[in-house]
Amino acid sequence: MQIRYLLALSLLPQLVLAEETPATSNSDTQCIVEPPVPRLTPPENSDGKIDLQEIRIISDRSEAQMGKQAKFNGDVSFSQGGRNIAADEAILDQEAERLDANGNLVFQDQMFTVTADSLTAEMRSNSATLSGAQYWLHGQQIHGDAEKLEITPDNNLHLTKTNFTTCPPEDTSWLLEAETIKIDSKEEWGELWDAKLKIGNVPVLYIPYMTIPVSDKRKSGFLFPTFSTSTTNGVEVATPYYWNIAPDYDLTFTPHYMSARGLFLKSDFRYLAGDAQQGQLNIEYLGNDDMLANSPNRYLYHWEHQGAIDENWRVLANYTDVSDNNYFNDLKSDVQRATDNQLTRIGEVSYFEKNWDFNARVQDIKVLGEDEKPYQVMPQFGFNYRSPDVWKGLDFDFLSEVTNFEHEDSDQATATRLHFEPSISLPLHGPAGSLTSELKLLQTYYWQDDARTNANTELDSSVTRTLPQVRIHGQVNFERFTDYFNENYRQTLEPQFQYLYVGYEDQSNIGIYDTAQLQEDYFGLFRERRFSGLDRVADANQMTLGLTTRLFDSHNVEKFKFSLGQIFYFQDSRVGIADSTFQGETFTQENTSNSVLAAELNTQLYQDWYMSGAIQYDTTESENKKSEVTLDFRPGANKLLQFSYRYVPDLLNSNTNESVNISQAGMRGAWPLNDSLYLVGNWYYDLNESRSVETYAGFQYESCCWAIRLSYHYRIKTNYDEDYNPVLDNRELFESGLYLNFVIKGLGGSGPLGVSDMLNDGLFNYRKPLYLKN
Repeated sequence: MQIRYLLALSLLPQLVLAEETPATSNSDTQCIVEPPVPRLTPPENSDGKIDLQEIRIISDRSEAQMGKQAKFNGDVSFSQGGRNIAADEAILDQEAERLDANGNLVFQDQMFTVTADSLTAEMRSNSATLSGAQYWLHGQQIHGDAEKLEITPDNNLHLTKTNFTTCPPEDTSWLLEAETIKIDSKEEWGELWDAKLKIGNVPVLYIPYMTIPVSDKRKSGFLFPTFSTSTTNGVEVATPYYWNIAPDYDLTFTPHYMSARGLFLKSDFRYLAGDAQQGQLNIEYLGNDDMLANSPNRYLYHWEHQGAIDENWRVLANYTDVSDNNYFNDLKSDVQRATDNQLTRIGEVSYFEKNWDFNARVQDIKVLGEDEKPYQVMPQFGFNYRSPDVWKGLDFDFLSEVTNFEHEDSDQATATRLHFEPSISLPLHGPAGSLTSELKLLQTYYWQDDARTNANTELDSSVTRTLPQVRIHGQVNFERFTDYFNENYRQTLEPQFQYLYVGYEDQSNIGIYDTAQLQEDYFGLFRERRFSGLDRVADANQMTLGLTTRLFDSHNVEKFKFSLGQIFYFQDSRVGIADSTFQGETFTQENTSNSVLAAELNTQLYQDWYMSGAIQYDTTESENKKSEVTLDFRPGANKLLQFSYRYVPDLLNSNTNESVNISQAGMRGAWPLNDSLYLVGNWYYDLNESRSVETYAGFQYESCCWAIRLSYHYRIKTNYDEDYNPVLDNRELFESGLYLNFVIKGLGGSGPLGVSDMLNDGLFNYRKPLYLKN
């Protein structure tokens, strides 16, 4: 017979570690250690709600004397709110306001479960003590033992002669033993005194004092160090320190020691500005680089900010500067990769309404290793207006901008450009296809200050350019149901055409401020312009024909896509782009009857095999202008084999101003050797130079409580040659390095290292075939 004993008093303190359970990744979820006892369910009232004050006591037998003692025996259960106690025996001393319980004791809260030999709860001080305790934090991997566990009046947790780990039971991969652990329920962090770290039951580190997280809440402290060695930097040790300054801003400071160069200091300051704006500030500094001649000081400044001021206003800022052109090639920055050679500095503010928007911006681009410097936009104002269905299905658009171009060199021309672009279009869309007819007027005004001293020709001080444009684009959609290899498919056939007419006007009296040649891939065949920017608008009288076919399976998943297209010129284009030196007006004319033949392919060949490729073929000269192909084998998660090849002829080398042919083959792979160990590697080979340009191999082992990665990297070093740069000496052509990353989960580590970042840890990023779904 069970006896229910109801008390209307506060007996047990409540320990709240977090308002909600920290989020975990899929791998962490599989590793969560659950207590060996079932979760107790607090009783509910008739209305389905839990009474936070009422205490319910259920037992097989009880003896009670009013105002003195009450004894409970046999399957004793205490409940108050979200707290529960189960025991074989309990004594409630009402005079001393104390509860004692023992025998198969289980204490549970919303955040943790504790099993213990005995429990004593003091009602006056609202505290409790458990002896011989084992504890588990719900929804996490953290668990451990304690000789004594105390719940303080302010709902904090104190553990004496204790330990904890995130490894599964009976797994002693690592264990942290401490004389005392104090867990703050509000801060959600623990403090450890007189602790030692054991790995495989072997003490490896003594720690007089440290703090640890018990949730995903931020707190200041050291993060895990990284170790590596390379031929250019020597032995490297980085020890990042995280400073949780305030809820809306923090700082990560990383001393990074390189035995061959010196101490490299990096800081990353992040902030929130209100509910919709954020930014970061990075400062990096290496004093007296011992690897280079004259031991120069090297540094980086970076600031970026973006967000919304309100529903209409948006802001954007980005500024980066470095001490020398080879900064990213030599040092591992937190801002950009070694393959990035452009620093964009931009400030922009925009205002948006339903049918119109306005923006103002300034922009400067620094190209590392280039003698020729781009123009600065100081400033640019743009206004755009849209009026869909203004009259009988016609859409009206009006684009405008005024831009002032400045240059760092005083002997270069400067200019102000005013551009208006009104257009009227008639879009017709339906399931069977679409037809869009568009009429534009491109009206541009230039005011130029030709300050060049060595030019063979001078620019006009003012230029007016008026160009009409007509564009008609149509597409027809056909589809049918068919079968291939005993599989049912839906096949589409999507022919499309575009007629484009742009008027001609001599533009040799206009400088080149923001214009460059655009890529001629398949989608580029249907562009309106051959050049970016507005300094050159190529005349056109041409027809583009294209065809796309796709295959969809019975689940409507795209399995195959092939596109083929070409431009046919009715008249030769007479407008080209001037060379970058401004020495005369040398133009690249289109004196052929057609453009390159562009084709693209993306397909799932068979089951887990995928292929993608693209080619641009000159049918007039019978030459391959550009091609690339990749073959992927992806049978499952973290399983990949990729083979690739790319060819680009006549690519201009900015350092030597000579054309080079790029012909490279590569392999990339990621494969699990078992449930915890996997391998990632890549290899790229230059067929023209007959040499390897990059080799990467990495092993990673990951368990529920720790992970380690060992990787080897061999790659070519980019060198931006400058006569005035003092950091060019002693630079090696190739760099090789050995890198070690180690994480103990639950001690502030960054969690699983992952395969995706290993695939991208190199000069060549992994790219999936496009448009296809797994």
